[in-house]
Amino acid sequence: MIPLQIVTLALVALGALAVVTTHDPLRQTLVTGLYGLALAVLFVVLQAPDVALSEIVVSSVATPFILLTALAKMQGRRRK
Repeated sequence: MIPLQIVTLALVALGALAVVTTHDPLRQTLVTGLYGLALAVLFVVLQAPDVALSEIVVSSVATPFILLTALAKMQGRRRK
């Protein structure tokens, strides 16, 4: 393993820990998006750019958007 891969794996592990330890759903959604970006960087380092592009779209854009929309809708129901 090259040092760049080790550093990237460490960042992914720290990102996973940050997702798990975050309790607020809004912040957890944002941290999940950042975790997805870290995974995409890991895939690029491991020479899998096609998987990295899919990871960026799904984990960093689509999933946080869907979760933020659901959280906003839940907040709207609580106010009524």
